[in-house]
Amino acid sequence: MQFLRQSFGHNRQVADALRFACQPGCIKCCEQKGFVYLTEPDVLRIAEYLGMRQAAFEKKYLYRTAKKVRLRVPEEAQCPFLLSDGCSIHVVKPTQCRVFPFWPEMLESKEEWLKAGDFCPGIGEGPLVQIESARKQAEEMRAGYPGIY
Repeated sequence: MQFLRQSFGHNRQVADALRFACQPGCIKCCEQKGFVYLTEPDVLRIAEYLGMRQAAFEKKYLYRTAKKVRLRVPEEAQCPFLLSDGCSIHVVKPTQCRVFPFWPEMLESKEEWLKAGDFCPGIGEGPLVQIESARKQAEEMRAGYPGIY
């Protein structure tokens, strides 16, 4: 994690790049093209929250391969749970969503972090993020999505 190691140095610009505070009402990360992957615990938690049996939830909302589980992408949005005023499952949102922007690829590359800052108004805002907290979240992504990392 070269980018994280640099943040402890005297390079103020890199340290400033590890500021993050989610902005009220913002759904910019949810509007990006791509898939929302789920861990098995995510599947169970969301199905329970929606009051659905796991099989019914999977049939309606998921696409499964041998190594990955992801939400189906509806025609009108990037995510079936994204409403105009935010995430309808925010309290049980998938690990991928909860951990953003502390994904391994974004913490390992200053360029990726800054690229995300082009759409995410929370990057560069708020207090400095504790490096161990960021690493812990990145490791949660690696562990939760072995088919991706």
